[in-house]
Amino acid sequence: MSQNIYDNPGFFEGYAQLPRSRQGLAGAPEWPALQAMLPPLDGKRVLDLGCGYGWFCRVAREQGAAEVLGIDLSARMLARAAELTRDEGIHYRQGDLNGLDLPAGSFDLVYSSLALHYLPELTTLFETVYHSLVAGGSLVFSVEHPIFTCPQPQGWLVDGEGRRSWPVNGYQAEGKRISNWLAEGVIKYHRTLGTHLNALIAAGFAIRHLEEWGPTAEQIAANPALTEEAERPMLLLVAVQKPLR
Repeated sequence: MSQNIYDNPGFFEGYAQLPRSRQGLAGAPEWPALQAMLPPLDGKRVLDLGCGYGWFCRVAREQGAAEVLGIDLSARMLARAAELTRDEGIHYRQGDLNGLDLPAGSFDLVYSSLALHYLPELTTLFETVYHSLVAGGSLVFSVEHPIFTCPQPQGWLVDGEGRRSWPVNGYQAEGKRISNWLAEGVIKYHRTLGTHLNALIAAGFAIRHLEEWGPTAEQIAANPALTEEAERPMLLLVAVQKPLR
């Protein structure tokens, strides 16, 4: 079973203060890039894996999705999602993405934002998602970039002249990483870029778009705190498609 860190009261309270929690997708600087990777949603059946507060579920409906299912491990996140949602076309379900069971051919789009790096294994999930999609259906997701997840501990190195660099030691050593982000002992998993892509290919997906996300100049001008995100990729955005048969 995956670690249910979002039901940790301290973690949940800290997460609730983040811009992406308070402002929704508008508070997620990678959202414009991720949104551009989505297929048209009008009339589509959508699944959000690790739906959190349900921000994407509601946006998908606003963009015309016929029905949306959000799945999350955290009861606290789902309770907040239910508070924010007034739409009979959106349903929420508690479930562990590790060992998830989905009916075949039941979705046009599967989406996931910053959830899959919490899973100890991805191959089975990608296979499950592939079978749950209709022919031509899409999987679009974001994860922490392998360059960001590899070092232990995570953090900038500063030389004697004040120049900062991000270490990539441990890049080939895949597996568990422990971070103290919002709470002590948060478990995430590091995988190389090749492992992500090869697992998708092995499941049968065709890779449509890949982005090693960084902020635009306009975003940095509006929010100077994003400057350091231009120094190394923090997020990996991926769009793949189940081929038409």
